[in-house]
Amino acid sequence: MVFASRDRDLLRAKDLVDSRYFDPLEVSDLARAAGFSPAHFSREFRRTFGESPHAYLLTRRMERAAAMLRTTDHSVAEICFSVGLQSVGSFTTSFTRTYGMSPTAYRAAFPPASDWAQVPTCLVRFHGRPQRSTFREDTARAAD
Repeated sequence: MVFASRDRDLLRAKDLVDSRYFDPLEVSDLARAAGFSPAHFSREFRRTFGESPHAYLLTRRMERAAAMLRTTDHSVAEICFSVGLQSVGSFTTSFTRTYGMSPTAYRAAFPPASDWAQVPTCLVRFHGRPQRSTFREDTARAAD
């Protein structure tokens, strides 16, 4: 029963990384979420998931950055900061180490984000607007 509780606590910290990868998370924050000391948390996290908490956080950030490079037109710097990293140079180095090419080359290997648009924006806006009026003034005029 102790193992199930420990694993659940570690999953809570892992879920925190998955949901808040863009925040400046430290091992101490994750350890606190799991109810462990930072050193014990790091050991248990590595033993359970096969990588350090920091490596897991960086992996999540790189995965999200890769998805944004494929599906948005945001600049590399915007993507870097939106996934929680503070240095474009470090981001480029980590991304290249992870994916084998720079963020710019990675983006160039996929169709532009504008190709993902299936419906023209004007149609999306038109059909997204309310079709019936829900204002009280309109119903009062209709009753006159």
